[in-house]
Amino acid sequence: MTNIETTVTTAATDTTDTTDTTGLGEIDRGGARVSVDDKAMINARADVNQLLPLKYRWAWEKYLAGCSNHWMPTEVGMQADIALWKSPDGLTEDERLMLKRNLGFFATAESLVANNIVLAVYRHITNPECRQYLLRQAFEEAVHTHTFQYICESLGLDEGELFNMYREVPSIADKDAWALRYTRNLENPDFATGTAEADQDFLRDLVAFYVVFEGMWFYTGFAQILSLGRRNKMVGIAEQYQYILRDESIHLNFGIDCINQIKLENPHLWTPEFQQEVRRMLTEACELEVAYARDTMPRGMFGLSAPLCEQYMHFITDRRAQQLGLAPIFGEETNPFPWMSEAMDLKKEKNFFETRVIEYQTGGTLDWD
Repeated sequence: MTNIETTVTTAATDTTDTTDTTGLGEIDRGGARVSVDDKAMINARADVNQLLPLKYRWAWEKYLAGCSNHWMPTEVGMQADIALWKSPDGLTEDERLMLKRNLGFFATAESLVANNIVLAVYRHITNPECRQYLLRQAFEEAVHTHTFQYICESLGLDEGELFNMYREVPSIADKDAWALRYTRNLENPDFATGTAEADQDFLRDLVAFYVVFEGMWFYTGFAQILSLGRRNKMVGIAEQYQYILRDESIHLNFGIDCINQIKLENPHLWTPEFQQEVRRMLTEACELEVAYARDTMPRGMFGLSAPLCEQYMHFITDRRAQQLGLAPIFGEETNPFPWMSEAMDLKKEKNFFETRVIEYQTGGTLDWD
């Protein structure tokens, strides 16, 4: 997009803000050049079409890291997975139940996240380098949805069962219904930031989708599939989940940085009452994820069980609270799945399932959480 200047209020004495924050407004031919100080995360008085000068280098670095971690699901061979799935003794019934319900959640969850990014977050984030990353993230969500279509077709799964599971499995329906409570602004074409109440609504949306959905609710599913991969089962799916986890780790860190930057620029939004609300959100989300673990693993599997996942979610929830500057909720200091950090180690030239060689160029410089 051409760097053009939309209407920007420049006179210090002019209190009328006619800024177009979407980037689609009329051109102000006499508008002043944008400076770094004009830029902000929300409600910016600067032109969202002007990438340079950069203000948030962290956003640009995450965009570059995402591009360097590019992958496509069809690059991963599924022959071993297909043979194992078709073999009567390849997987236990508990492993098959877990796998189908795991895929059933992810198959539609990625589209919920993508809808939120494209229809809400991109519109109301008024910083161009952050928008640049959001465009990359939106593509990655499409790749993730492609992944579940690829797995479904490769294994010959019942498409109706898999993609309708968010209506049929109570714990999956509960999670998606909880998330949809925070997309009500998507249906309101008149919603706009600019007031304390609206800005808090938007901040709440970011917490729900970046911290909860991508930073908590995906992690039980990752642990389940990567646990299978560690036992040399469903290694193709496990490899794809490893790459998704790496993508989601950048998504999470970007979201945390966005939230904390908005807090820094708008400290009046981060009230004690709002902080308590966020803590309640994290607590509710943890309870919903524990219920999902029980639904997907009613009897547990080798090295993995619902109680272990509950401990893991308590650990993850406390970590997310601390990243937002909040006190821990559960006080859980032990990670029962320390091997999960290996799956996010982008400094490895070869993923630990050893199904193919991957080189990641710059992602290893990131601080993974």
